[in-house]
Parts: sequence; C-alpha cells; structure tokens
Amino acid sequence: MSQDKIWLSSPHMGGAERGFVKEAFDTNWVAPLGPNVTGFEKDLESYQGQDSHVAALSSGTAAIHLALVQAGVGSGDEVICQSFTFCGTTNPVLYLGAIPIMVDSEEQTWNMCPQALMQAVEDRIANGKKPKAILAVHLYGMPYMVDEIHAFAKAKQIPIIEDSAEALGSTYKGQKCGTFGDYGILSFNGNKIITTSGGGAMVCKTKEVKDKAIFLATQARDAAPHYQHSEVGYNYRMSNVSAGIGRGQMEVLDKHIDLRRAMNAFYQDIFKNIEGIEVLKEQDDTVRSNHWLSAILVDASKTGGITREDIRLALEKDNIESRPLWKPMHMQPLYKDYPYYGNKVCETLFKNGLCLPSGSNLTDADRDRISVSIKTLFSK
Repeated sequence: MSQDKIWLSSPHMGGAERGFVKEAFDTNWVAPLGPNVTGFEKDLESYQGQDSHVAALSSGTAAIHLALVQAGVGSGDEVICQSFTFCGTTNPVLYLGAIPIMVDSEEQTWNMCPQALMQAVEDRIANGKKPKAILAVHLYGMPYMVDEIHAFAKAKQIPIIEDSAEALGSTYKGQKCGTFGDYGILSFNGNKIITTSGGGAMVCKTKEVKDKAIFLATQARDAAPHYQHSEVGYNYRMSNVSAGIGRGQMEVLDKHIDLRRAMNAFYQDIFKNIEGIEVLKEQDDTVRSNHWLSAILVDASKTGGITREDIRLALEKDNIESRPLWKPMHMQPLYKDYPYYGNKVCETLFKNGLCLPSGSNLTDADRDRISVSIKTLFSK
C-alpha cells in the first residue's frame, strides 16, 4: 500500500479561521466587502509596520497590476523585471501593453542582480526610453539586495514594485519585506505561508494610494447615486469570506514562519556532509528569510553524478513532491523575444535547482521519510 503524499507546500489551518468564516455567514456578510476585509487589512498593517496601508485584493497578480497602473505604466512603456520568477510577476506588464525588460539574478540571494539592473537601465536610457518601473522579487522568501537596488532606483527616480508574494514575514535589517518599495505585493494563494484560499494585497505608503487601489479594484465606480465610470476599473477586491480565513491565519503566521525556518535547518543538517549540495540560506544576520520554500542547488560534478533530476525522481518514487526552481521568464515561449540583460545565473539555477517539501504542517514522520529517501539515493 502506497504512503500518503508529502506535498511541497500545502495549506495549514490554525483553527480560528472557522470562527471568522462562520461569522460572515451568520451575519450574511458574504458579499465582496465586510468587516473581515477591514479587519484583515488592519491586521496586515499592524504586522507590516512602517505606517503601512494595505488593500486586500483577489490575488498578488492583481496587486501587481494595480501597482503598475498607479506607477503610470501604459502601452509601450518599459518595465524592468526579474527574469527568475513566476509569471504572475510579469504578466501584468503585458496586460497593460507594456514591454518587460528581463534582468538576470545574482548567486547570493538568487534575486535581481544589481549590476545587471544597472546595465539594463543605463542601456534603455541610452536608447531613449527610461523604464517606468522596476519589478523586484524576494524569491522563495529570501530578501533581494535591498540597499543596492533601492539606492540605484532612487538615483534614477524609478519606482520599485516590491514583489513580496513569497516573503510575508521575511525581514532585512529588521524591516518587513513588502515595506521597502513604492508599492509592496503580498500573496495568500493556497501554497503560501498563510492563505485566504486565493487572494493578495497591495502594501501602500499612503492612505491615498490605498484608496486609489480600492477604487480601481471595485470597477472604478465614481461617486454618484447611479453606476458611473470615468476610467477603467477591475473586479479585484477580496471577499469577506476569504478575508475571514486570512484573519484566522494571521493568528498563526509567526508560528508558521518558525516551522518553515525549522524545515530549512532540517535540510541544512541532511546535506551538511553531502558534497555538491548547497541549501539556499541567509548570508548574514541582516537577513531573516521566512523560507517559504527550501531549495537546493546540485553540482553533479561533486555528487558522484547525481543530478537535480535524480533527486526529484527518487523523491517522486517515494510519493514525495519536489519541483524544479522557476523557469526564467526570458526562457519562456511568451517572453523569449523581449530584451534580457545579464549572464546565465538564473539559467544555471533553473537547470540545477530543486524545491523541497517545506510546509509548516509537515510531521516528524514526514521528515523521516524525506531523510530516508535522500540518504538512500546518496548511499548507492
């Protein structure tokens, strides 16, 4: 009889979610708005700090779309994008008819390379087209090089949209990810640190930016007794039921982060004596990752020929889910013809990298199965 599947990152309820959702049903607040939405936004504002203003939305992708709109991005404009990411980061650029300019990663955090960013921006300016925004990502919960990227963007007066979809609770120099950029993005998809089933949020610097985001997210309805619209809007607001799940999840967020970080330590211990395996981890104590997903790089020249794919298939055979790292956007059919700056760092990461089961709900028995599967492969 086969064992139950160990998932990469499955939802983990804390228990309080039912109460908030029940209240929504009991009071008939099942419309897109309601007290859970307001409560969830306030919970997030308090958690993020920095006098943040948060708009709860239907997805992180929706939040990126609205951030691009508020940054003034339109048809034909150029937006600098981290190539090594999920398509939810970059697709909103195409929604607006804008042009994504792809940038490579650096080897330390796996995120946007400051040197490649500088090269891309200077080259676009030299060609007569200054980028309208920079889309930088804290991949797998690991903060990008905040100081270098933000100093350059400030000098060039280019707004940063900070994609923290995978980095809720991660910090750099004690400050929460999602609060560094001109606009911050959060995601509550089913596989994230906390979930609202589906959902996201925009973290804003001012109430005016938040109010504008909410206006755009509710079909941009003008103040009138009838339905009147003077600009394009979207149906992007989070529902009161989903927000109820989020309010319950906020009560266990820090616990979930601690458990994810413990999974990263678990993998560091497994691989500490296996040559050719590098676990993604913080480089110094200025960085604290939530380790949403723990990931490894495999150097087959040092592992006795064992590759990323060998590990993935061995785990799959034991009914354990793992997944290659994100395929860079500049390698995707949809984006292959857009400009790309940098070398092949993110291509190498994709070729040799693997995400391992990282959920906050994994048990000791799950960890034993993972450990046995990996050690069996490397003992052959």
